[in-house]
Amino acid sequence: MRGLALSLTTVIALGLVAGGCADRAATPAEIAAAPAPAAAEYVIGPGDSLDVYVHRSPELTLSGLPVRPDGRISIPLVPDIEAAGRTPTRLSRELEDRLRRFVIEPNVTIIVRSFVGTSAQQVRVIGEATQPRAIAYRDGMTLLDVMIDARGLTRYAAGNRAEIIRRDAPDAPPQVIRVRLNDLLRNGDMTQDIRMRPGDTLLIPQGWF
Repeated sequence: MRGLALSLTTVIALGLVAGGCADRAATPAEIAAAPAPAAAEYVIGPGDSLDVYVHRSPELTLSGLPVRPDGRISIPLVPDIEAAGRTPTRLSRELEDRLRRFVIEPNVTIIVRSFVGTSAQQVRVIGEATQPRAIAYRDGMTLLDVMIDARGLTRYAAGNRAEIIRRDAPDAPPQVIRVRLNDLLRNGDMTQDIRMRPGDTLLIPQGWF
């Protein structure tokens, strides 16, 4: 009975520790130690620019084809096809299926020339950045990369009170990661240069004057 009581006490104590950790913001050191999710194949989004290459059919080959705001593209013989939400490989196979009525054994290759991505593949910067914006996530992107794209902080930014809002799943509760942008950008503190993830939002508050 004494061993059982000890086990129950240990379980309760661990539960309290876990509950306490869930209420506080994660630190950059804890985030850096956490394993990164596996990289997924790129998903095309509205605003992306595509090169469509049809082997041995130069009249069907297009360069710099924009994905329209409705997520569709048009090529000769295929006037309207959904591109957003599909990987380049999947879109290639669907174009091949459409072209089989007109071309013998079509072979299509899709290359993403410039990318914006879907909202789940973007990193958003809001608040006191010089250029608040949505940035297409790149493999290996860090907080410093994001700040370079956003052109740094405004004079009113409270950089050391910045936060990254992250969700591990669309319906998961947000995780708050506190970061010290002033220390990173002005003092070169690379412990603050954490890995970003697709879907992250960087919130930079205004300082009090």
